[in-house]
Amino acid sequence: MTDLVPIRRALLSLSDKSGLETLAAGLVRHDVELYSTGGTAARLRELGHEVRDISDLTGFPEIMDGRVKTLHPKVHGGLLGVRDNPEHRAMMDEHGIAPIDLVVVNLYPFEATVMRGAARDEIIENIDIGGPSMVRSAAKNHAFVAIVTDPGDYGALLAELDGNDGATSLELRKRLAAKAYALTATYDSMISQWFAFADQCERWPATWTLSNKLKMPLRYGENPHQQAALYLPVGPHARGIAQAEQIQGKELSYNNLNDASAALDLVAEFRDGPPTIVIVKHANPCGVASGETLAGAWRDALACDSVSAFGGIVAANRALDGATAEAIAAIFTEVVVAPDADADARAVFAKKKNLRLLLTGELPDPGRGGQSLAVIAGGLLVQDRDKGRTTRDDLKCVTRREPTPQEIADCLFAWTVAKHVKSNAIVYAKDGATAGIGAGQMNRRDSARIAAAKAIEAAQTNGWREPRTVGSAVASDAFFPFADGLLAAAQAGATAVIQPGGSIRDDEVIAAADDAGLAMLFTGMRHFRH
Repeated sequence: MTDLVPIRRALLSLSDKSGLETLAAGLVRHDVELYSTGGTAARLRELGHEVRDISDLTGFPEIMDGRVKTLHPKVHGGLLGVRDNPEHRAMMDEHGIAPIDLVVVNLYPFEATVMRGAARDEIIENIDIGGPSMVRSAAKNHAFVAIVTDPGDYGALLAELDGNDGATSLELRKRLAAKAYALTATYDSMISQWFAFADQCERWPATWTLSNKLKMPLRYGENPHQQAALYLPVGPHARGIAQAEQIQGKELSYNNLNDASAALDLVAEFRDGPPTIVIVKHANPCGVASGETLAGAWRDALACDSVSAFGGIVAANRALDGATAEAIAAIFTEVVVAPDADADARAVFAKKKNLRLLLTGELPDPGRGGQSLAVIAGGLLVQDRDKGRTTRDDLKCVTRREPTPQEIADCLFAWTVAKHVKSNAIVYAKDGATAGIGAGQMNRRDSARIAAAKAIEAAQTNGWREPRTVGSAVASDAFFPFADGLLAAAQAGATAVIQPGGSIRDDEVIAAADDAGLAMLFTGMRHFRH
C-alpha cells in the first residue's frame, strides 16, 4: 500500500456541519478542489469558498428530492479505483472518472429523528443511502482514499495535511476506515432494530444486532489478570449506572460498576417511597432500610450487617445531605450512588479522595421494559427485565391466621429486597429494615439459617436484647419446596411469611405454618436472580 497520498480532490456531504468552517479553510489552504452536495455546498459558499456541485462531477442532476445524487459511477469509480492498477487507471481515463482522495461524510440523523417521535414517513426519509455507500467505498479503498465521518477527526486530518505537505498517511487512513465501518454497522443496526421492534413489533427477531460505543477502559475485570471496559448502548436506551456522573474518587473498576448497578436497581424500587438506603456487597444487598431521614435509614441498614458493609456500595433514593454523608464516610466505602448530593455532602466526601461519588439524576423506573443479557459459552441469553412488582391487592393469605397491617408492610418490604438478592434468597425484615439476608445458597433452608445467624451477630454487635428476626416477616424469592426452610425461619422468630407458592408440597408447608402460628402470603410470582 502507498503511505503518503496527496489530497487533491475532496467530496463533502454533511448533515452535521459543525466544524465545517475550520475544515474547509484547512483544505483550501492546501489547494484541495472541493465538491459537495446541496446544503453543504450552500454553506461552503456562504463561507466564501469555491465549491463545485456534485452534478458537475457526475454530469447528472440530483433527482428524486435528493434521494439520488451520489449514487453514480463517477463518484464510486473515483472512490474505488485502485490507483496503482493499470487497468483501473485506463478505465478511469476512458470514462472520464476523476480520483477522489478525501470523503467527509456524516449521515442523516436517523436516531435523533426516532427519538423525537417523528412519524413513520419522516423516519424512513432519514435513512441515509448515498452517505453509507460513499463511506463504505472510501473505507474499502483506504490505501488511496481518506474517509472522515466524525467532526472530532477534523483536527487530526488537518494536522496530517500540514505536516505532510497536503498528504495523509496510511496509518491515519486505516484508523479512519475502521471508524467508518463501525459507523455504518451501528447505523444499520439502529435501523434494523427500529424495523424489528418499533415498526414490525417482532418479539424475537431472527437477527438482532446490538451496537455499543466505548465509554472508557477499566483498570481490570473481576480480577487483575482480566482486562475490561465499559461500553454504552447506541440508540434509544434507558439510563442507568453507566450514565451516572462521577463527581470524585478513584477510577471505577468492573466490580465497582457491577455492584453499583445492583445497588441502583434496588434503591430505584423505593424511588417514590420514604428516605431509603441500600448497602450492597458483591452484587448482593447486605442492608436495606427506610426511615424518616436518610441518616436514620443509613443507621438501620448498616446495623443489619456491618461486617459485610465494610468496603461496600451505598445507594440512596434521594439527594444526600451532610449528616448522612458524615455517617457513610465513617466507615470504608467504595462507591456512593445517589440522585444528587448537596454542598455539605460533597464537602464531606471530598475529604475521602478515593471514595467514588456517582450522581444519577432521576432514578430509573423499576417498571421499565427492556431486556437483560447474559453471555454464555457459544451464545447470548436474552430475557425481559424482571419488572414484576407485587402490591397488597396481589397477596393471597393461605394460613388460618391473617397477617397484621404491619406484617403485611414488612412482607412487602422483604419481598422487594428479595427480588434483588441472588437465589436462593431469604430476607427477614422488620419495621422497614432488613434484619437478616441469606443469599446464593444451594438450598433454601441454608439461606434461612445464614440470614438468621447474621441477625444474631447483628444483635450482639449492637447490644440488642434479641435479634430483629424476632417478630419479623420473611420473604423467599421462590416457593419452599419443603417445610424445613419455613421452620428455620420460624425458629428465628419470624411471624409472617411471603413467598410465591406453587410447590407440589404447598399443603405441607401451609400446615407447618399453621402449626407454628405463622401468617403466610402467596404472591403467585417468583423472583429468581442468578
